[in-house]
Amino acid sequence: MEQAVIKVTELQAYYADKEALEGISLDIFPKMVTSVIGPSGCGKSTFLRCLNRINDLIPTFRCSGQILYDGKDIYDKDVDVDDLRRRVGMVFQKPNPFPKSVFDNVAYGPRTHGVRKHNQLCDIVEKSLRRAALWDEVKDRLNSNAMQLSGGQQQRLCIARALAVEPEVLLMDEPASALDPKATAKIEDLIDVLSSDYTIIIVTHNMQQAARVSDLTAFFYEGRLIELGQTEQMFTKPLQKETEDYITGRFG
Repeated sequence: MEQAVIKVTELQAYYADKEALEGISLDIFPKMVTSVIGPSGCGKSTFLRCLNRINDLIPTFRCSGQILYDGKDIYDKDVDVDDLRRRVGMVFQKPNPFPKSVFDNVAYGPRTHGVRKHNQLCDIVEKSLRRAALWDEVKDRLNSNAMQLSGGQQQRLCIARALAVEPEVLLMDEPASALDPKATAKIEDLIDVLSSDYTIIIVTHNMQQAARVSDLTAFFYEGRLIELGQTEQMFTKPLQKETEDYITGRFG
């Protein structure tokens, strides 16, 4: 296995005095899909949002420990957080397109990073929409308001928007939980395709989804990492009783 692209060591996270994560240590490997499963409130989303410092936007949040990305601690004072969030993109639970055209949604990030030439933006928009398996559905509607797209299309648009700034890592926080089964299947197919080019970490409450899309699975419970392993092994022969109880539906 290749060297870890993200290395988390003894990560502790708090909202005011409430501990959300308790000494999490795990490695994320390049161009693999790692799923994070566990019951509601176990720290899955908090963990994910630590990886690109989105939690910094919450006034009561604080954390300790270390997260190395390409060998550098992302919480060092000299880290450019905007650049970190470009390289470590995020897709949220509910589709959140901007109330702009399809084109302007995808072009937003590149424009923010200084791309001005229309031809260059057109190339980026098409490439990103193709990568997100959305181009054929919207190529004649690029100037239409993105809010007119279906929920599944909006979520793939948000994925295209994240891809447009050329990230290396994609964080996905329950990206299909608000979608119907058909749209969910398209997102899962897309994750499979994207994993050949991107490192993907997906939080999901859907264990069947984790089993279908991921190479590695981490099971969180009450802010702790209980087990991390190959997905197939985790779902057939988990090493920890808590993992087995959760996967077999005894709690959660």
